Amino acid sequence: MKEFKNLIVLGPLIYALHHFEEHIIFNFREWRLSYFPDNNSIATEEVLLRLITILLIVVFMHIIKNNRGSAHIVLFFLMTTQVVNAFFHIFFSFYFNDFSPGAITASLLYLPINALIIRSAFQEGFLKSYLELFLLFVGGITTFALFELIGPQVIAYSIMLMPFYYIIINKLDAAKA
Repeated sequence: MKEFKNLIVLGPLIYALHHFEEHIIFNFREWRLSYFPDNNSIATEEVLLRLITILLIVVFMHIIKNNRGSAHIVLFFLMTTQVVNAFFHIFFSFYFNDFSPGAITASLLYLPINALIIRSAFQEGFLKSYLELFLLFVGGITTFALFELIGPQVIAYSIMLMPFYYIIINKLDAAKA
């Protein structure tokens, strides 16, 4: 279970549990509208379905391809939807002194499980340096911030760029070999 390809399968499961906390146990949307503009007209269930579907697709793509390009795409997606999301919930809970629904699963599931995923990515050679991890994190922060500022169309732009990244990272690897 310590292998990257096995650990990434937990991503959709913990996302579903996070969504359950945000929208079934608590009311994240109401909390969010108290502090941020309403730029996301898509129902939370639709966002859940879209993101889990995309995550499952990139997870299966990695299971089939099993290369650095596919691993980076999975890591980018996890950075954006889970790691940065966790920091968002934790930071703004303290910043507004108001519990952000989602902070519990973000702290107890997103951060530890993604730490295990990242560690396995390093151990299996999918990540070669902390600079790569940092760049994936910056990409995740940028995408998450754009999603929060602009709305869900950012997801479509990210998906359109993923194949280009996949090709580039694998060509760079082939050139080094």
